[in-house]
Amino acid sequence: MASPEKTVAFIGLGVMGYPMALNLCKGLSPDTTLLICDVVPSALEKFHTDTSSLGPVETVENGFEAALRANTVITMLPGSAAVKAVYLDPATGVIAGAEKATQDSGASKVIMECGTIETATILEVAKRAKESRVAEQLTFVDAPVSGGPMGAQDGTLTFMVGTDNKSAFPDVKSYLSHMGKADAVFLCGDVGAGTAFKVINNYLSAITSLAASEALNIGAKMGLDLPLLTDVINVSGGQCWVVSKSNPVPGIQPNVPSSRGYEGGFRIELCAKVLKMGSELAEMVGARTILDKPTLEAFGEAMSDERYRGKDARVVYKWLNESEKK
Repeated sequence: MASPEKTVAFIGLGVMGYPMALNLCKGLSPDTTLLICDVVPSALEKFHTDTSSLGPVETVENGFEAALRANTVITMLPGSAAVKAVYLDPATGVIAGAEKATQDSGASKVIMECGTIETATILEVAKRAKESRVAEQLTFVDAPVSGGPMGAQDGTLTFMVGTDNKSAFPDVKSYLSHMGKADAVFLCGDVGAGTAFKVINNYLSAITSLAASEALNIGAKMGLDLPLLTDVINVSGGQCWVVSKSNPVPGIQPNVPSSRGYEGGFRIELCAKVLKMGSELAEMVGARTILDKPTLEAFGEAMSDERYRGKDARVVYKWLNESEKK
């Protein structure tokens, strides 16, 4: 069995987590063991098959075992309920496993969550880590990502890191750089700051998805050359990530969700969820907003139609294009 110093654990092999863990495995030294954990057995089996030519990969049952065996535990979980279960369960949780291991060995451990999770949950986990019997040896990090499934597959994600232990950042960055761009791993501040940066970024991205779709749909209804309109926007004041990197109009860019039937991207339901998180954050800090509520209403209307439900958020272009003007 590899030593905890030469062992990394990754929990959560979903749409984002699977390619992230795969890129992490590719980047680790051959003598480093990667522990994987997920509630879906087929994901674990596929991962073992896909990494058969790489360094050692083993399966663990839960967060407790992961933290017991690895000094670094990375999670990519879908929501607050999963985060609380994986981190806080007294029998199977990451913090309990870290306490057991650190109490026995005195080693320091880093545990980090990379999903987009409500700030209150992140702060609850951070509080429990600080109140732990081994708090001096335990560092909790929130490191949400931007870049979506395509960025996860390509290893080009941006990470927004929040931690109270700034001295741990170089080690944190060394692992995250296997899954993203080294120059796009940002130390944003204390625990919770990473999540705030991410939520604010997603707030802007969600609203821009609708705005860009509206603009391009105006062009479509006028019968304009949409590839040329895209080129003009991309060198003009309307330039934005949605138009330049994930164009909502099918066929303009290869390999983006709109050109694959709006499959395989950032689902509209998740986009609406993170926009709502941004709206709630604004309320919490007393920031006035205008565009969040009408955008949420638009997403809600699109999601109520089975033609657009479950698709990439840029499907709002198709929804607008096929809708009757009210």
